[in-house]
Amino acid sequence: MKKLIRIVGLALSLLVIGCGDSSQKDAMGVSTGVTLAKAPPEPSPKARVALIMKTLTNPFFIEMEKGARRAQAESGIDLQVRTATQETSIEQQIQLVEQEIVAKTQAIVIAPGDSMRLVPVLKKAQDAGIRIVNIDNRLSAEAMAASGMKPVPFISVDNEAGAYEVTRVIASGVRGPAEAAVVEGIRMADNAQQRKRGAMRAFAEHSQIRVVAEVSANWKIDEAYEVAKAIFKTHPKVSLVFCANDMMAIGVMKFLQETGRHHVQVVGFDALEEAQIAIKAGQMVATVNQQADEQGYRGVQMALALLRGETPPIEILVSAQVVNAASLAK
Repeated sequence: MKKLIRIVGLALSLLVIGCGDSSQKDAMGVSTGVTLAKAPPEPSPKARVALIMKTLTNPFFIEMEKGARRAQAESGIDLQVRTATQETSIEQQIQLVEQEIVAKTQAIVIAPGDSMRLVPVLKKAQDAGIRIVNIDNRLSAEAMAASGMKPVPFISVDNEAGAYEVTRVIASGVRGPAEAAVVEGIRMADNAQQRKRGAMRAFAEHSQIRVVAEVSANWKIDEAYEVAKAIFKTHPKVSLVFCANDMMAIGVMKFLQETGRHHVQVVGFDALEEAQIAIKAGQMVATVNQQADEQGYRGVQMALALLRGETPPIEILVSAQVVNAASLAK
């Protein structure tokens, strides 16, 4: 009888095991009777955003990167900063965009060196699902429409208004006949065109001012030095010079100092530290602060808004302020 009871008990035990939870099995396919909790989902990867600028040889873009890094610190994104060697290295910028397409970057914030030539590759990036934010220099609306590229948000300053205001500083003090020169940036860049337009408008308001030279120095110090040499060889009476950025203003001032032309009044654009030092020293009259750091910061913030599915404003203009000796003394 005892043997029979042991056999029945063993059978019941096997029956219980056989009817248990078979949701988990060991390596031999036998149910363990234990239900394991599901593994937590993997966290979504950080958003990869690329900031593509013209160069880091111009301190303006160093400030722009600082603003973008501030936005990175606040959001925790993966921010990749890419720059060309020089502001004229347009093909290099195009290659940088191509690389970000291959890397499957989610958003590109770009300060294009050329308003037209970057459009085809940015259209390609847009077609790949990459969000585009345009900062500093506006992409050509005509080129975008012709390529089928959709409008993208733009962040910058009113370049024409800034150039107009800073040029008025030297134009308004003219009391007799005077000759002026305009040193332009890259002529295919919208911001260069806007700044030239603003300077020309300010000079045109004074009938005694005659603009005798309009020459591009492509945003560069060395080219501006050579441009100044050529301008003053042909027009030695020039007493007013508008430079579309401070880097070119530095090149022009170098030539003026070497040749003893201390009476020539120079204005620039960007409010670089070197320009502010020159203003304090009386070598330069004024410049324009276009808040490069704020443009970089807002550019990244707008890219994140696009990635969240929001519809941000199509244009944001940060304030541009004239910087002169009086404002620096405050």
